[in-house]
Amino acid sequence: MMKTKEIRNMTEEQINAKIADLKEELFNLKFQAALGNLEKPARMNEIKRTIARMKTILTEKANASKVSE
Repeated sequence: MMKTKEIRNMTEEQINAKIADLKEELFNLKFQAALGNLEKPARMNEIKRTIARMKTILTEKANASKVSE
């Protein structure tokens, strides 16, 4: 799990790349869950929360850049 402070230190491109990786991992976990061989079901919720956290920080950065203009 990534901490908020770590995410804030990343660039927007890095955050978007990480979101794409996490979405791919989430897809694979959903596929494993459908097959019934998912080892850590809690990992799905953790990934969803991390993606939401990253999107929130991206929105904050976008709004901060609008205010400074």
